[in-house]
Amino acid sequence: MTVVIALDSFKGSIPAASAATEIAAGWRSADPGAQVVLRPMADGGEGTLDAFAAAVPGAERMPVRVRGPRGAEVPASWLRLPGGTAVVELASTSGIELLGDARLPWDADTTGFGEAIAAALDAGATRLVLGIGSSASSDGGTGMLRALGARFHDADGLDVPRGARGLAAIAAADFSRLRALPPGGVIVLSDVTNPLTGPRGAAAVFGPQKGLAPADIPAVDAALVRFAAVVGAGAQAAARGVVGGRGDAAAPLDPTMPGAGAAGGTGFALAAWGARLVPGAGEVADLIGLRDAIAAASVVVTGEGSFDGQSAAGKVPSFVQVLAAEQGVPTVLVAGRITPDADVSSFATAVSLTDLAGSATASLAAPGRWLREAGRLLADGRSS
Repeated sequence: MTVVIALDSFKGSIPAASAATEIAAGWRSADPGAQVVLRPMADGGEGTLDAFAAAVPGAERMPVRVRGPRGAEVPASWLRLPGGTAVVELASTSGIELLGDARLPWDADTTGFGEAIAAALDAGATRLVLGIGSSASSDGGTGMLRALGARFHDADGLDVPRGARGLAAIAAADFSRLRALPPGGVIVLSDVTNPLTGPRGAAAVFGPQKGLAPADIPAVDAALVRFAAVVGAGAQAAARGVVGGRGDAAAPLDPTMPGAGAAGGTGFALAAWGARLVPGAGEVADLIGLRDAIAAASVVVTGEGSFDGQSAAGKVPSFVQVLAAEQGVPTVLVAGRITPDADVSSFATAVSLTDLAGSATASLAAPGRWLREAGRLLADGRSS
């Protein structure tokens, strides 16, 4: 039997590579003859730098200090690849894990992500690959754009506050000093396909996990609607003046494009800069040769920390399951928890570490132990 293990990280608990290793150990304990192939995955969120670093020979981590989502300086890094490409990850610069248990729904922003991008450009990057999952904020990407030279003014011409707090006050976007795209362009790895606004938008779907109260969501969504119009006008004005940003002034920005709502609207902001949004899981899968590995597999194991109703929209487990199904290979799911709104019907088996351990607290306290146990149980089930 050939088993391919292609997991995302279990956010805040265990990295993808370590999680895959633990499941492999459990599987081999019950089925020593199995050939186990590890392909740790990412989709643009936490672990994207690790996936590229493991897959690309000669990749070099470049340390940088940036303004984190709390507003204080944090250590981070970006990845320099041979040939001039730089990989920058929002999760490690402006990500929700940097807040610990705290949430700053109105004040967290993406400045650090923009500062890391600027550092990569300053170092001579000729092409950018940007992962935008695991954001801490709903700032529409304004912090990132500011770090790249944009300015956002209120009706009196003053700079607006940072974070979601300043969105509603934005009356004009000045892109005249926005840094130009690198010559090789910018690819954005998005882990979701949600639009910017509306019932499936950044505020409605992702705002609660960033700390927005239900009563706050309509106001932030309305602010993002206004933001989209102002940023679209600013981007086109910059393009007409051939100053940084987009070079396609005839093509208006579409806030309903897949991924525009990613990272609190940062997907839309990057599109305004001229970046191209793509599904992150597919890009990483191509990089690590996942399709070829699955073609030779008897079964595929995938998973993530929390498998929920959002997981079908571009997340690793659903992507891997579809990829395996296209080749007639069954897929099993291992997740830290599986929420009631999650649809697991496309998986041959679904295992929750919370259920195995008896509680979320117990599973989070010893994720390696319960991942090994999941691997053992799955191997027993496949061999029985």
